[in-house]
Amino acid sequence: MAPKGRSGRPVGNVTRGTTNPNRMRRLDRWLTGPQAWRLRAAEDPLVVDLGYGATPATAVELFDRLRTVRHDVRVCGIEIEPERVRVAKALERPGLTFRVGGFELPLADRPVLVRAFNVLRQYEEADVAGIWRLVQGRLAPGGLFIDGTCDEIGRRVTWVALDAERPLSLSMSVRFGSFDLPSEVAERLPKVLIHRNVPGEPVHKLMQAMDRAWLESAPLAPFGNRQRWHAMCRALLDGGWPVQDGPSRWRLGELTVDWAAVAPLGHQGP
Repeated sequence: MAPKGRSGRPVGNVTRGTTNPNRMRRLDRWLTGPQAWRLRAAEDPLVVDLGYGATPATAVELFDRLRTVRHDVRVCGIEIEPERVRVAKALERPGLTFRVGGFELPLADRPVLVRAFNVLRQYEEADVAGIWRLVQGRLAPGGLFIDGTCDEIGRRVTWVALDAERPLSLSMSVRFGSFDLPSEVAERLPKVLIHRNVPGEPVHKLMQAMDRAWLESAPLAPFGNRQRWHAMCRALLDGGWPVQDGPSRWRLGELTVDWAAVAPLGHQGP
């Protein structure tokens, strides 16, 4: 039996549910890029879009994008608000379903990917560790849980990736031309980090290092922001930051670093 909350109720709260088509494209590009191996290797290619919002557009987009990696992928959109599920049911098709639920993930099978975007942002920071553990405990072997936040049209996006045991990384993806300084992405940090962008905290040090490297790369501005972002990422890597990705991702406006480099001081997460 799939786990339930107390009294059999879904675990979580109803959120605002605001969303827009194509809002998650930057994360989806990461899932179908460097993380595609997880879906290919999965015995059961089950994916959950958790808290997809007032309309199911991003869940449908996720299904269509992941099918380019594995044609037999199954995507289940889970929402705690029954009316949102009722509306989404009209869009079901083979491989794409919707159901009422929360962080307990009310499914008989374990998913290889769980995406929860702009959901935990509306919770208290103290709630995050427990919710992380709950979802992590439901992952399939080799599975990944993505807790992220983005702006209304997906120009500034950040996410924490976790496996069944621990947080792995923090990723950022930005649209070139949408910022003056890269640290502006901090306004969309995941809940576990957004209140930690203050002096002394590791994530603040990263934001400051990004800005310094960006400003020092100003001579490259005539060649475009892509070249300047690449130089910023290279400077961070050369400066000792544990950057996980490389030029093929930098050119897309992405940057991924080890979680250990940005984990909040005193963090007691999974």
